[in-house]
Formats: sequence, structure tokens, C-alpha cells
Amino acid sequence: MQPLPDVQALRSPHDFRLTRVGVRGIRKPLQVRRPGAPHPTTTVVVVDAYVDLPGHQRGIHMSRNVEAINEAIDQAVRAPVRGIEDLAGGIAADLLKRHDYATVAEVDIEADYFLERAQPSGQRSIEAYNLVAQARAERGRELRRAIGALVTGINACPCAMETARRMLEERGEVRTGPNITHNQRNRTLLMVETGDGAQVEANDLIDLVEASLSAPTYEILKRGDEARLVIRAHERPLFVEDVVREVLDAVVRKYAALPGDAVVSVRSEAEESIHKHNAFAERVTTLEELRGAERAAGSRPARATDA
Repeated sequence: MQPLPDVQALRSPHDFRLTRVGVRGIRKPLQVRRPGAPHPTTTVVVVDAYVDLPGHQRGIHMSRNVEAINEAIDQAVRAPVRGIEDLAGGIAADLLKRHDYATVAEVDIEADYFLERAQPSGQRSIEAYNLVAQARAERGRELRRAIGALVTGINACPCAMETARRMLEERGEVRTGPNITHNQRNRTLLMVETGDGAQVEANDLIDLVEASLSAPTYEILKRGDEARLVIRAHERPLFVEDVVREVLDAVVRKYAALPGDAVVSVRSEAEESIHKHNAFAERVTTLEELRGAERAAGSRPARATDA
């Protein structure tokens, strides 16, 4: 029998390089052993895997991407990975070995994740989060990996609160404690990208984001905890801009030991309750830039508007 034709290796009719070619949406079970956990956790991951394609070649050998993912998952069954960013990095490095014509390989992974949390009353519950991992392997360069956490919480709007306070005062209604305002469901994604040697714990990212919101959310709340949570959110009204800056400040303080070229990405979106649109804020920067901004702010004389 003659060998099968390698159609992908044929000459492309158009000599344009493609940045990303690959497979998306591969769902697999994964065994993860987090630091300090006595037993591995089983979760479901969704994997996207790409390589670049030179202009002269018609296509990539996509089955190699699927094979790389399957082999990495099979290995994780026998030896659980530390985190999904490790899995992404291993797959990206393997893709470059399998595709000798490629110069860059990229892998994106999303996973459901659960943590035990204490409600305002102290009652414990299991709450859902999402983890995101990315890896980029480029020939002749250091492997870069990123781990991120997507957290859903509450924002209480400061603008509506202050406006309502003044209107009530004009009506002679003076209130103690937090004033009325509208709430927003906020979804904030924090990602930290580092070289292959550094480690960032996903649980810490979740903690940083949750502490930067007006309040967290919970799957189930009794009436007492509902009231406590609403009061807590109104005691700390925040714009999406505030949330992003709170997260950035927490990252600088938490990761003093990470190298300055670590890339920090914070994206916050609030689903408005009184508008038909959402509010959004984002910052992508490096730790060195954030540290420089903090040093510059510390050296400025205080102004009345800084209070």
C-alpha cells in the first residue's frame, strides 16, 4: 500500500503566515493536586491548542494537537499536575516538538473550581469559581505561563449612593449607616503571567479578587446572611475602576518576590441593574510598572484631593 498523501504539507496558494491554527473546546477530566491538599481534585477542563503556520505550508497536522492534549491528560491521571498552568505549559512545549515547522505554540485552558467559604454568619458553603491558564512556547525563548481566577461578586455604586444621600438630606431625611444605592453583579478576572520557574497559587488570586469587591456572592443565603451581605456591600461602595485598582494594589503587596517582568492583567465588568449596558475597566501591565507607580505615589506630597 502506498503511503497516504500529506495534504497539509502541500504548498499554500497564498503565502500568508497564520498566527494561530489548531483545535478548540476539547473537554477532559483532570486530576489536580493543590499544595497542602491531602488528595487530588478531579475537575473538567476545556483546552484550546494552537501553533503558528508558515506562509508556504497549506495546513497544520491538527491530530498532533489532540494527541498532545490526550497524552498530557493521560499522564495527569497517573501523576496529578500541580495546576492547570503546568498542564498548559507542558502541552505547549510538546506542540513545538510535534510541529517542526511552527515557531510558536499557545495553549488556553479553562476549568471549574470550588472552594469552601464562610458566609457572614460563619456557616460554611462550597462556592464555584473559574480558573484560566495560558501558556506560550516560542523557539529560542523562555516558556511563559499564566494562571488566572474569575470571581463573581457584588459592587455597590458610589455615585448613586452619594447622589441619593444628598437628595434625602435636602428632603430633611438624615440617615445613619450606609445609604441606599443600586447593586451590580461584578465579574473580575485576574491573571498573572510568569516564566516557567515561578509559581502563583490560584487560591491566592481568588482571595485577592474577592477582597477587592464590595462583597462576595454565595450560592445560597438565609435571610439573616442576605441582610448582612447587603449591609457589607453598601459599607464599601466601589466603581469597576476602584475594583481594578484594588486588585492591582493587592497584587503589588502580595507578590513582592516575583520578577518585574511578570505580566498582570485585571479585567472587571459590572452588570448594571439600572442600565441596559455594563460597566467595564481593565489594566494590563507588568509588576515593575506597578511597583514604579507605587514608589512614585509614595514620593508625592499629599494633596487635598488625595484624601
